Amino acid sequence: KLIEECRGNVGFVFTNGDLGPVREILESNTRPAPARVGAVAPCNVVVPKGPTGCDPGQTAFFQTLQIGTKITKGQIEITNDVDLIKTGEKVTASQAALLQKLGIEPFTYGLVLKSVYDNGSLFDAKVLDITDDVLTAKFGEALKKLAALSLALGFPTQASVPHSIANAFKAVLAVTIQLDNYTFEKADLYEEYLKDPSKFAGSGGGGGGGAAAAATETKAEEPEEEEEADLGGGADMFGGGGGGGDY
Repeated sequence: KLIEECRGNVGFVFTNGDLGPVREILESNTRPAPARVGAVAPCNVVVPKGPTGCDPGQTAFFQTLQIGTKITKGQIEITNDVDLIKTGEKVTASQAALLQKLGIEPFTYGLVLKSVYDNGSLFDAKVLDITDDVLTAKFGEALKKLAALSLALGFPTQASVPHSIANAFKAVLAVTIQLDNYTFEKADLYEEYLKDPSKFAGSGGGGGGGAAAAATETKAEEPEEEEEADLGGGADMFGGGGGGGDY
């Protein structure tokens, strides 16, 4: 496998460290390079406007390249930014001469990591882009799909059980609310809300003395109790409302 990779201008880097930081160090060490005739531009090249340091006798050179100029303080000045070369184009002789005359080195050269060899296996360098955040996101997506599939098949798994519990709690709660002679602790809060939703509405302010303070304290405690009730009912582990099979 390594023999196939050893073609062209190739180098090897041996390390026992973390490959991610090693790649960052390698790719950050670049050097400016001049534009050579016939080279393919790896990026766009823009010549900025401003003084060039060239004497007025070289005006014809800029006119050949259709670059607008003017004479300022005895030297040629470019009036507008010039898009000289676009990515993928070959550098012409006149373009290379202009960049050399202006002292512009638009390109860079350095090391580019192509492959990773580890424990007898050869990987593309793109594997280094897989971070813990990427793995976590992928795992979360797979877990959601597994939970949805388990719920649809009626086959309980560790991924679907929290949703099943949440659905069962909602079913029991719906029946309990319709009964007059039966309730349970977690259902009390919901029944109280259905009887008088205004208790959970924000207060409009105004003086009320000790009674107002007691009411405020009661209202401050009730949302906390509601949160506990939600958790006790098997809240959706993916941040939803415990909707179960709605996938």
